[in-house]
Amino acid sequence: MQAAEKSQVTIPEIGVVWPGQGGIYAGFMPARNGAEGYHLILGEELGRFEWGQYGDESPATSLIDGRANTLALIESGGQYPAATAAHEHEADGHADFYLPAAAELYEIWLNLNGKLSGWVWSSSQRSASYAFYVYFGDGSQLSYGKTNELRVRPVRRFI
Repeated sequence: MQAAEKSQVTIPEIGVVWPGQGGIYAGFMPARNGAEGYHLILGEELGRFEWGQYGDESPATSLIDGRANTLALIESGGQYPAATAAHEHEADGHADFYLPAAAELYEIWLNLNGKLSGWVWSSSQRSASYAFYVYFGDGSQLSYGKTNELRVRPVRRFI
């Protein structure tokens, strides 16, 4: 009996739509803190949303793991419009999107520099009143009041 052949996956060029994966290929997120690295697929812009729960500490404190942040926000039962929009997004049959963490957004900016614009929320809280965002125009990472509306670009992982 022959061993089953592994199917080959063709990874597209960065910035190109990855057919069947729900968005454009935004590059490889390197391994951090013992976690495995993964490919990032950037979904379409969903609109502008508040981050939510101004003045409340949230469970979304990771700067590197947007999936964990998003799940923590959703499971907390609080009102987090940006995370909810990303979490509910579906494309090409995939329903595993999330609001990226600050480090994931920065990695996307590094890889797609010049191909995107605007201010985009991360899932990473800065404080009870502020959350991190990335400005795709120049890669700036700043914090902004959670009641403000910024763009939401969901991501998913391909391992």
